Amino acid sequence: MEYEWKPDEQGLQQILQLLKESQSPDTTIQRTVQQKLEQLNQYPDFNNYLIFVLTKLKSEDEPTRSLSGLILKNNVKAHFQNFPNGVTDFIKSECLNNIGDASPLIRATVGILITTIASKGELQNWPDLLPKLCSLLDSEDYNTCEGAFGALQKICEDSAEILDSDVLDRPLNIMIPKFLQFFKHSSPKIRSHAVACVNQFIISRTQALMLHIDSFIENLFALAGDEEPEVRKNVCRALVMLLEVRMDRLLPHMHNIVEYMLQRTQDQDENVALEACEFWLTLAEQPICKDVLVRHLPKLIPVLVNGMKYSDLDIILLKGDVEEDETIPDSEQDIRPRFHRSRTVAQQHDEDGIEEEDDDDDEIDDDDTISDWNLRKCSAAALDVLANVYRDELLPHILPLLKELLFHHEWVIKESGILVLGAIAEGCMQGMIPYLPELIPHLIQCLSDKKALVRSITCWTLSRYAHWVVSQPPDTYLKPLMTELLKRILDSNKRVQEAACSAFATLEEEACTELVPYLAYILDTLVFAFSKYQHKNLLILYDAIGTLADSVGHHLNKPEYIQMLMPPLIQKWNMLKDEDKDLFPLLECLSSVATALQSGFLPYCEPVYQRCVNLVQKTLAQAMLNNAQPDQYEAPDKDFMIVALDLLSGLAEGLGGNIEQLVARSNILTLMYQCMQDKMPEVRQSSFALLGDLTKACFQHVKPCIADFMPILGTNLNPEFISVCNNATWAIGEISIQMGIEMQPYIPMVLHQLVEIINRPNTPKTLLENTAITIGRLGYVCPQEVAPMLQQFIRPWCTSLRNIRDNEEKDSAFRGICTMISVNPSGVIQDFIFFCDAVASWINPKDDLRDMFCKILHGFKNQVGDENWRRFSDQFPLPLKERLAAFYGV
Repeated sequence: MEYEWKPDEQGLQQILQLLKESQSPDTTIQRTVQQKLEQLNQYPDFNNYLIFVLTKLKSEDEPTRSLSGLILKNNVKAHFQNFPNGVTDFIKSECLNNIGDASPLIRATVGILITTIASKGELQNWPDLLPKLCSLLDSEDYNTCEGAFGALQKICEDSAEILDSDVLDRPLNIMIPKFLQFFKHSSPKIRSHAVACVNQFIISRTQALMLHIDSFIENLFALAGDEEPEVRKNVCRALVMLLEVRMDRLLPHMHNIVEYMLQRTQDQDENVALEACEFWLTLAEQPICKDVLVRHLPKLIPVLVNGMKYSDLDIILLKGDVEEDETIPDSEQDIRPRFHRSRTVAQQHDEDGIEEEDDDDDEIDDDDTISDWNLRKCSAAALDVLANVYRDELLPHILPLLKELLFHHEWVIKESGILVLGAIAEGCMQGMIPYLPELIPHLIQCLSDKKALVRSITCWTLSRYAHWVVSQPPDTYLKPLMTELLKRILDSNKRVQEAACSAFATLEEEACTELVPYLAYILDTLVFAFSKYQHKNLLILYDAIGTLADSVGHHLNKPEYIQMLMPPLIQKWNMLKDEDKDLFPLLECLSSVATALQSGFLPYCEPVYQRCVNLVQKTLAQAMLNNAQPDQYEAPDKDFMIVALDLLSGLAEGLGGNIEQLVARSNILTLMYQCMQDKMPEVRQSSFALLGDLTKACFQHVKPCIADFMPILGTNLNPEFISVCNNATWAIGEISIQMGIEMQPYIPMVLHQLVEIINRPNTPKTLLENTAITIGRLGYVCPQEVAPMLQQFIRPWCTSLRNIRDNEEKDSAFRGICTMISVNPSGVIQDFIFFCDAVASWINPKDDLRDMFCKILHGFKNQVGDENWRRFSDQFPLPLKERLAAFYGV
């Protein structure tokens, strides 16, 4: 029996009135409408009215009918499980009966509604949905076919996984062959839907599609020249995805596909060109790229380079003709959320600084205010990855083009040449070196070009060559580059300020202490920028100042520099409210500054310390309220607490023992006890870093809490959360050094986990090193407890510590291992060659440590006898043999 329902005329008018009001631009009216709609949800048949307006009330205008459907969609999202059965059935049948409405807007709205119902787990409870939609595809009526396909495309996008599961009895076995039939349909819109539907199943290598893969590819080729851009775009997208999952099937046709993609990358329609350009990015990641593309480079490179020009539309959107905009405030949506990188404690390596930091700041990122990804960026990214594939072999194809572009009289073309030069910097660096003495001065000149967009891209490109600039005598390029970049930091155009600030931060990282002679001049500029910058660039300026502090370290600790730098920073600090997210970059900046200034930061530390403790306390309190009554209190943003903990770490590291009185007068240890047990890994990660830093700075305050802290540290030695585990491990090592023999009762809580971690395959380098150091330190203070396990960790222990520089941590760890060997010499016998190698990695150990090494080496040699020792040491690589002989006389 068909569910019969008729609206009440008065009710209908009331709802139409609401729908009309909700289209009003006035926000107060909109708020009232929201409230009324919420109240109406209490009436079971309210949703019947909404579907009635959408599907039956043809007398109303389309926007109102569509809006009614969208409100119904939101109700389905929020309250679907409370709909009475009759209402649900009525809505479902109305949807299916009206999928072919004459209006494209209404069809699309019905399609969205169907998909929303389907995604509420209703594909199982609506068994006739898919068969019905598939049979409607065969309708003679275009609108019905198009509407059904629109709905199917949305279902394939939203529910791809469940469509390929046994839950529904594998409908794709019928659907995919059906979709393929429509690739040849006479309507471009339908062809486009058909390809888009099948495309949803490529990446997941869906079985039903893989069975028809050859017919799919054949059908795609047939659509290659389709007159409809949307179809060409979907064909390109399909080929890009097939490249990732079914390269084997494309290989026989590769030559033709590359030719086709070359054409499409130059398509009149920018969306098609962008989709096609992704092909080169994806292909560059495949091992076969080098061989497949080599003969096409003469054609491909000019196409990519051409795609790197700003389009006329780009220039309008970027306000490329507005040169001075520094006084115009930023609109809030221009400011992207920043991500705070929580503190991870790592060893200083033999290279420079901490490894495993991802260089995410040097992407091609000069015009992020337009839609984030466009043909220009994609072409530049493709050229960048191809430069990394072909290295200097790319240059014969690029250099002739660059000559024309870089000195071109039209600024748009010159600008694209500068972008090309930056894009190839990483891959073609070696081959570019002979040209740099001529190019770098030319670029430094371009920094004062009259076009802002030329000045900003030049900043970026120069930053990509900063490494080379710094390797030359400073007066040749570094000094002129720095002088000009600092002028650009004070440019009157905001985009140039931003690019210059980012480029300067890169230069700081490369130049480090080379910048010390120019510090006064640099600080002068950065401090002046404070008074000049609008909101967005201020955040980038904090980063440039923090990076400067990281790069020059204690050289910043001079009264005249502190006098310049601290007052504006503290002034901003005082202006910001506790809820303001701008605190994040400022806290990070201050953390670097405090670490660099050390005792120089003392006059400023009290209010900074206090505020950090307050931020942690506030966040914890808010979290407790939210846990107790989630409907009344919203969850806090824990980033405030994480960043505050990290700044406290910076203060502890910078001020050392001087932080003692501040800790004594605050409840920070109680707060840390809570943070160390937080559900969120980043909170725990930062609290363990702080625990280690406070242990080094003022152990007298940490010691009373050790009995509470150690069990928590033990449960966090879980390598599933790498950074949490790493910081917990490091903190245990620092605590053991301070505790000495009193560490004994806590060893069982941690030792087994540490030995397990050091023996795991694929453990990241930083975690391995910290684990080895902590095991060594535990063995140093409690050799009797740790030495019995020596055999289980000695080999990975030796291999992970041979690569780190001589430092305090390495020193205490090796003292520990020597002490353990003296307690349990048989534990090292089988792996003695690894111990020899690790000892040889020391450049200059302290005298008493060298004596310990000597004693162990000679003891072993005397025990096995000269003959055996000779045979044993013949296995050594020559440098190891010579080193041990020279340093330890064995």
